[in-house]
Amino acid sequence: MNRHAVRAMYFHELRRMRRTLTQSLIAPVVTTTLYFIVFGAIVGARVPTVAGVSYGAFIVPGLLMMALMSQSLSHGSFSIFFPRFTGTVYELLSAPVSPYEILLGFVGAAATKAVLVGGVILLTARCFVPLQIQHPVWMLVFSLLAVLAFGLVGFLIGLWADSFEKLQMAPQLVLTPLTFLGGSFYALEMLPPAWQQLALFNPLVYLISGLRWSFYGQGDVHLWTSLAVALGCVAAATATVAWTFHTGYKLKA
Repeated sequence: MNRHAVRAMYFHELRRMRRTLTQSLIAPVVTTTLYFIVFGAIVGARVPTVAGVSYGAFIVPGLLMMALMSQSLSHGSFSIFFPRFTGTVYELLSAPVSPYEILLGFVGAAATKAVLVGGVILLTARCFVPLQIQHPVWMLVFSLLAVLAFGLVGFLIGLWADSFEKLQMAPQLVLTPLTFLGGSFYALEMLPPAWQQLALFNPLVYLISGLRWSFYGQGDVHLWTSLAVALGCVAAATATVAWTFHTGYKLKA
């Protein structure tokens, strides 16, 4: 493996985050703060507790997972789409690097940036509600699985998209609805029975439930089921990328 190339691509993407700090870091924090103000304060005043936890604290894992998924997907897609859009992808193609090394550098940077944003959001949440993370190791596990899975999905979107409109299509039409329907702001037991069964087909339910369990020791789905689905998401995304490369798909502008 060309470690120097992977390292160069990785740190190049991290430096791009520093140049676009307002968009990469400040905007997600402001958005999360607004969620706390609207849902935590206004809705929380009418729904004091959910599953024995104050509503403001209950939505923290959902907001954190939403930020991790959206940030890793957007960074993963833009990191490969932008070189294709500007034509600088040919510099990568002429360099002695394989598609998997490009994938490792870009997706690794996307996952790192998402985790950094998630850490800042977690610190921001502590300013609004008291937090006690009962299982920090499990929180790290589910966070890493989420950013890896959606970083890989973002990379695939960046390969597929040939315009900025298509680049934004998946986050807006797929990820956002699934996130809101995945239990970010409510417990599944609050839904009618039929909707509870339907929600179990949403993979984001398991990611959010697993992260919520790491905070409070309880979730909508059993911990091991959530872990199995999270691992399955990473495996499916990895297999799809491998199949894309195996079928001879070439990076191009």
